[in-house]
Amino acid sequence: MASARKRTRFHPRPELDGHGLHLGPWDPASPADVDVWLRGTTDPEFRRWNTPLRPVADRAGARETLRVRAEQAADGGAASFRIADADTGTVLGHIAVNEIRPVLRVGRVGYWVLPEARGRGVATRALLLAAHWAFTELGLHRLELDHAVGHEASCRVAERCGFRYEGTMRGAVFAADRHDAFRDAHLHARLATDPAPGPPAATATATP
Repeated sequence: MASARKRTRFHPRPELDGHGLHLGPWDPASPADVDVWLRGTTDPEFRRWNTPLRPVADRAGARETLRVRAEQAADGGAASFRIADADTGTVLGHIAVNEIRPVLRVGRVGYWVLPEARGRGVATRALLLAAHWAFTELGLHRLELDHAVGHEASCRVAERCGFRYEGTMRGAVFAADRHDAFRDAHLHARLATDPAPGPPAATATATP
């Protein structure tokens, strides 16, 4: 068990490259990062499918969220990545390995993509990168991914990246913009021992 705990300690600012993307840490001191986070998490499509425990409404809230995520990374409990185009550096979205449990070697993946970056396979390519990192660098055995029932784009991303559908969790996530109502969610998961998925489709023809 001690070795599992040691394996999940990582540099709090890891950077990953591949599939035309660069995954790097968010910086709560960067006005640009704060603005992108605010825009991404207040986007209507994000709000349709995600209801954070503490929704972000302004730049101060966005900055605080990024600060907390940086602390979680330093503690080894999560790793949040800013997704950027490898050639231009343009920020495209976010992906994270959350709720890392070292003893069970389990983590939970979450992601979102900015409106202008959708339809280019960004989430698929980022998830392939993040999953490979979690299995090889963190030594995790299982990665879980859930999404509200009806979120077909997220379901397709999960399946393309080798995250098998494992069932429907009843009342598992908040309803849209509500903390007093719940909705069902699909659970997907991938094991380190599962066959690795093939390479992502070409960027020009990829979907979400």
